[in-house]
Amino acid sequence: MTLIIGAAPAGAERARVTVGGPFVLTAADGTTVTDETYRGKWLLLFFGYTFCPDVCPTTLNEIALALEALGPGAARLQPIFITVDPARDTPEVMGKYTAAFDSRIVGLTGSPQQIAAVAQEYGAYSAPRKTGAGADDYVVDHSTYIYIMDPKGKFVRGLDFDTPSDRIAATLRQLMAPSDK
Repeated sequence: MTLIIGAAPAGAERARVTVGGPFVLTAADGTTVTDETYRGKWLLLFFGYTFCPDVCPTTLNEIALALEALGPGAARLQPIFITVDPARDTPEVMGKYTAAFDSRIVGLTGSPQQIAAVAQEYGAYSAPRKTGAGADDYVVDHSTYIYIMDPKGKFVRGLDFDTPSDRIAATLRQLMAPSDK
């Protein structure tokens, strides 16, 4: 989906922003995955990191509860958690972290360049901020948008990170319903 931002003066072009695009990342089992790996499924993407003190665990918990609420319909959906902290979030760390919420949530990581590329495709923001003198003394400020992509990989809509699980599930039911016909 192309978003049009702002009203353009007569005769001027509007800015167009495309959300989503190709990526190459690493899954918890070490396999390489791409955006094509998940074609045919609805995607629920969220960018964050495993050391996040509040937003990420809360959001992943709501996504896990939404999966439960969807029941068998959740099989048509692939929730994906993409790290913005590839230095600490190895494939093993991502796998253990996402499994603690729901085994259906896939944690993806990659090189700093791969993470920067996928973040750019989705317009996701992240920036490390030092909290102390040690190498691991930092947090990562990051955007908190949940992206919903259709089975063809096109952006459908987004949700705020604090959207409760019942609203996530209701939104997904509504969006996925037309493809049932």
